[in-house]
Amino acid sequence: MTKDELRKHLRITRREEATALPENMRTLVFMRPPAPLLELVPEGAVIGLYRANPYEAPAASYARFFFEQGYDLALPRFADRGAAMHFAQFSDPFGERDLETGPFGLLQPMADAAALEPRVLFVPLVGFTAEGARLGQGGGHYDRWLADHPGTTAIGLAWDGQRVDDLPTEAHDIPLAAVVTPTRIYGPFA
Repeated sequence: MTKDELRKHLRITRREEATALPENMRTLVFMRPPAPLLELVPEGAVIGLYRANPYEAPAASYARFFFEQGYDLALPRFADRGAAMHFAQFSDPFGERDLETGPFGLLQPMADAAALEPRVLFVPLVGFTAEGARLGQGGGHYDRWLADHPGTTAIGLAWDGQRVDDLPTEAHDIPLAAVVTPTRIYGPFA
């Protein structure tokens, strides 16, 4: 299967798995990062997260958890559709008062939000392998950002049905340090 064919198939799988759970259960399964995952998070690190679409594994509870632990949070920000992805401060994980709709229709930090560089980055994905390969949406935003910021710990959040045995990978694809699903942790990978 090509990457595009695999994306189409896995998006359907992700949607079916997400909609099979009541909305309150979707949040509960990703309520708090599991203890082994916290070992990957250095004290004082800036934590990068994402605003999940209705079918992606939700990251909102992780944002609240890290905020309550005193970590600075960052979300992706795009100046326009052709701009590179950057991260900016996210200071209200209990609401949306510091967010605006960005060029891709997703909420992002306002234009005047302070630029931040995550040390740990939770990333959305369409598919993953048990070895940490990631299939993203296809825009390459996260792979480019991670390539420009070596040493960043990238952790995927996913539904169990998004795991595949193999993914077509290219030289620019950045592997994940770990993947968390509702039922298990894959990694950490070396």
